[in-house]
Amino acid sequence: MAMNDQAGAPESSEAPAVASAPPAVSVNGIVKRFPGVVANDGVDVTVLKGSIHAIVGENGAGKSTLMKILYGMQRQDQGTISMDGEEVNFRSPKDAIASGIGMVHQHFMLASNLTVLENVVLGDEPGTRLLLDKASATRRIAELGKAYGLDVDPNHLVAELGVGQRQRVEILKVLYRGARILILDEPTAVLVPQEVEELFESLRDLTTEGVTVIFISHKLDEVLSIAEDITVIRAGKTVAEVRAAEVSAHDLAELMVGSELPVPEAGESTVTAEAVLEASGITVVDNDGRVRLDDVSVTVHRGEIVGIAGVEGNGQSELIEALIGLTTTESGTIVVTGEDMTNKDTQYRRQNGVGYIPEDRHRYGLLLPAPLWENAALGHQGAAPYSSGGWMDARASRRRTQEIVDTFDVRTPGVDVPAMALSGGNQQKLIFGREMSANPKIMIASQPTRGIDVGAQAAIWEQIKEARAAGMAVLLISADLEELIGLSDSLKVMLRGRLVADLDPKSVTPKELGSHMTGALA
Repeated sequence: MAMNDQAGAPESSEAPAVASAPPAVSVNGIVKRFPGVVANDGVDVTVLKGSIHAIVGENGAGKSTLMKILYGMQRQDQGTISMDGEEVNFRSPKDAIASGIGMVHQHFMLASNLTVLENVVLGDEPGTRLLLDKASATRRIAELGKAYGLDVDPNHLVAELGVGQRQRVEILKVLYRGARILILDEPTAVLVPQEVEELFESLRDLTTEGVTVIFISHKLDEVLSIAEDITVIRAGKTVAEVRAAEVSAHDLAELMVGSELPVPEAGESTVTAEAVLEASGITVVDNDGRVRLDDVSVTVHRGEIVGIAGVEGNGQSELIEALIGLTTTESGTIVVTGEDMTNKDTQYRRQNGVGYIPEDRHRYGLLLPAPLWENAALGHQGAAPYSSGGWMDARASRRRTQEIVDTFDVRTPGVDVPAMALSGGNQQKLIFGREMSANPKIMIASQPTRGIDVGAQAAIWEQIKEARAAGMAVLLISADLEELIGLSDSLKVMLRGRLVADLDPKSVTPKELGSHMTGALA
C-alpha cells in the first residue's frame, strides 16, 4: 500500500505541465480548538484542480470542522488556506462563495414549498428588486443541467421531487453561484444504488469542465470508486494522503480506526413464534387528503429483525410516526405484546416497551444545547431513575447517564457537556444507549447508522445483534442496503405508501433491492 505518512501532495503520474499547476485548494497546519477539545491539530490537505478528492475519518476526527473552516463557517486558530496558490481568509460563507467554493450539506437545505427555480436563485435573484427575471434564470439552470447531467424541471415544486432530484437541486444551487470547488458532505447517505451512479456520473462530468470536488463519506467502497486521491484524518491529524487506485477499503478502515472494515451480519436466526409488534391495515392520510400510508401490515417477532427498504419519501417516515404515536392513523390497529396501542399517546408507548431511534438525531433525537444527562432522560423523564416524586432527580440522572456512557462507549469528557459537543457517532451511541437502557420489547430503528463512521457503525450493529439474540424485536428502516441485507431476518420493500415486496436477505443483492425500491422490478 503506497502512501505518504505525512500530509503533502500525493505522487502523480500526470504530465509535468499539469502537475506543476498550483492546487485548487491547499490547507496547511490547520489548528482549531474548542473548550477541552482540539478538533483540528495541524491538518494538511492538498486538492488538485479538476480532481475528486475524498476526505475520510471517524466521526470526531475533525472532518466537519475542517470543512466548516474551508467554507467560512468557522475561523481557524492557526494555519493557512490557499486557493490556486494564493492565501485566502474567509470570515463567512459569503466570502467562500464569492471565491468559488460551494457546499452541499448532508441534510438538504431546500424550501419544499418553493419551485426548483426559486430555490436555486434564492438570495441571488436575477432582475430587479421588484421583478425576478425568470427567463434568464430558467435558461441558466437548463444550461447547467444539460452540461452536468443535472436535469430537473425548474417549475417543479421541491416537495414533489424525489431525494435524488433534490440533491441535484442542491448542486445546481452552488453551480449557479459560480462554484469552482464543490464540497459534498455524505452525498449518498439517502440514495439508492442507481441514484448513486447517476450522481457519480454528474461529478465526473463536472471535473471534465474543471470543477474540483471534495467528497466526504463513510462509505469506503464509494470513496474508492469515485475519488482519485484520499486524505485520511484521525484524531484531528492528517495520517495519510493516498491514491485511491493503490489502496483497498480494508487499508482505509485500518488507517481510520486501526481495525478491519466491519460487515453487517445477523448470524444465526433467533426468531421465535411470539409476535411482539402486530401492525395491521395501517392507513395514514395527510391534511390535504392524500394517502401517505395505504393498508400497511407488518409483524415483528421476538428475536427478529425486520428490515424495510424504500426510497426516501415513500411512506417509511409515516409508518414510523404511526407506530410511535406521532401521527394519527385513519384506520388499522397497532398491538404490542398483546396490548392494543392504536389510540395510546407517544409517552405511553415509550414507557410500555416501544423504543425509538429517530431518523434525524438533531431534529428529533436530541436537545443539542442541553447536557448529556438531560438528553439521556428524554422520553423517560417521568420514570425512575430520572425522576422521583414528580421532580427530576439530577443526581440519579447523571449516574444513569454515566452508565450509558460506559456501556455504549460514548466518548465524552463528562455527562454535563452539551450534546452538540459530541461527534455524530457519539451522539448516535447516546441515543441508542438511552433507548436500550429502558429495556424495550420492540425497537423501531430508523437510519440508526446514518452519517456515522465505521467504528461507531460497527458498535451499533453489535448492540442490535446482541439485543436481538436476547429476544428484542427490531423494525429496521435504513437507506444503507448492505446494512438492511446483512442484519435483517426478513426484508420488505415500501413504494408509494404500500409494502410491495417480501425478499429473502440471504439471496437478494443490493442492485435487485434497489430495483424493487424504484419500481423497476415488480
